Amino acid sequence: MADAVVIGSGPNGMVAANRLADHGWSVVVCEAADRPGGAVKSSELIEPGFVNDEFSAFYPLAAASPVIRRLALEDHGLRWRRAPLVLAHPSVDGSCPVISTNLDVTVESLERSAPGDGEAWRRLYELYERVSPGLLGAMFSPFPPVRAGLRLVGALKPSELLRFVRFTLLPVRRLGDEEFAGEPARRLIAGNALHADFAPESALGGLFGWLMSCLGQSVGFPVPEGGAGNLTAALVRRLEAKGGSVRCASAVRRIVIRNGRAVAVETADGTEIEAARAVIADVSAPTLYRDLVGLEHLPPSMKVDLAKFQWDLSTVKVDWNLDGPIPWQAEPARRAGTVHVVDSVDQLTMICAQFSTGHIPSRPFLLVGQQSMTDPTRQPQGKETAWAYTHVPQKVTGDAGGDLTGRWDEGEGEQFAKRMEDEIERLAPGFRSLIRGRHIFTPATLERANANLHRGAVGGGTSQIHQQLVFRPVPGLGRPETPIRGLYLGSASAHPGGGVHGAAGANAARAATFGGWRRRVGL
Repeated sequence: MADAVVIGSGPNGMVAANRLADHGWSVVVCEAADRPGGAVKSSELIEPGFVNDEFSAFYPLAAASPVIRRLALEDHGLRWRRAPLVLAHPSVDGSCPVISTNLDVTVESLERSAPGDGEAWRRLYELYERVSPGLLGAMFSPFPPVRAGLRLVGALKPSELLRFVRFTLLPVRRLGDEEFAGEPARRLIAGNALHADFAPESALGGLFGWLMSCLGQSVGFPVPEGGAGNLTAALVRRLEAKGGSVRCASAVRRIVIRNGRAVAVETADGTEIEAARAVIADVSAPTLYRDLVGLEHLPPSMKVDLAKFQWDLSTVKVDWNLDGPIPWQAEPARRAGTVHVVDSVDQLTMICAQFSTGHIPSRPFLLVGQQSMTDPTRQPQGKETAWAYTHVPQKVTGDAGGDLTGRWDEGEGEQFAKRMEDEIERLAPGFRSLIRGRHIFTPATLERANANLHRGAVGGGTSQIHQQLVFRPVPGLGRPETPIRGLYLGSASAHPGGGVHGAAGANAARAATFGGWRRRVGL
């Protein structure tokens, strides 16, 4: 019998397991796949000698997260690698603003695009430096984040408080209009907002665009040396050093509930693994409550709320092995580990409008990664491993650029991958001629590869304000506790949401530990 069983070996599950092991608990992690990691894996997807990240690929939140840093994964073999430039955003007009971990380089790039914009960024980044300890602490702490919230408030003058609240609520288009004179800086921030599925007109989009840009400025968009799987490997090694274990090919089909309490899990082969103190689920909220728990164990209000749960956008991801680096016409893009491909904020608005009407974008926004200058261990010298992902609607009603139906069979995946390649070719003529091979993940194949990625949703549910804080995953307290005693939700469906930061897992582990203390003293 284990003290705790963790369902899922994604980063949240592995962080939860490590935190419990630090408290002396015996922990078993059950993973359905034949390898640990969830959506943090790498392999030779296309051909030998070229390592590709299968799902997520760059990790500013992991590098900035106090939860991840506390685990000291560098002591267990993790090594971060960074590109000469963090992010570039070229356009057909020839402009190419960049973010660098050197503030002066970023300022100079934006100043060159539009006089005054560099100094505007310097002011915005100075604000981040003041508030980031409290802000990141509040984001990654259990809700309500009282201590971190007080620290955030303490970093601001009384006259700044209401202005900062207004700032955090701005759509990213409005933030760009208020802070920058030129389109290049505006699209750079707006592209970062779309990392979290915020359209230019969405409330909170300005906060997320500013935050992702500032994370790039402060810690970069780093990658684990040798592939994303090495982040998972470090988490596994640390857990095993503490006495915990990970059981792969061990899918959980049911949580065993007796007298209103989670006491064990049952795997697909009928094995029952007892959990003396807690079960932590690193799975989506709908999967946990509908499939593993069963609606009969839930209060009627939760059944109604689950029916309103909203997924984030679906994803298409393409990996390429190339005979050389991508030949971007804009020179800074050749030195950036990450590149945004979209011409303007207006084009982002049109793409998001197509999402809203259920249409596949005619010209998708791409987030592109290139590894040759970031981590040369992943490919032979002179070659390149690159990837791009983009979003499509969860439910497709039409195609703004052709006749795709949203079946996402092999033929539709090929057609849409060519559409993505067209966007890169516009800014990097000759890109297509370098392709040695490619691998396509559509929404359908993403879900088959990882059941947690419902129709290719990678965020565990939308990040829009109606499903954040006390509304995540359903209206309540915004905490990992569930209606079942001893069962905790520790996935991206819980506060604070998607991203590889481990906070949801850490919050669940903390709640389980505190719950155990309450039982011991009879509260």
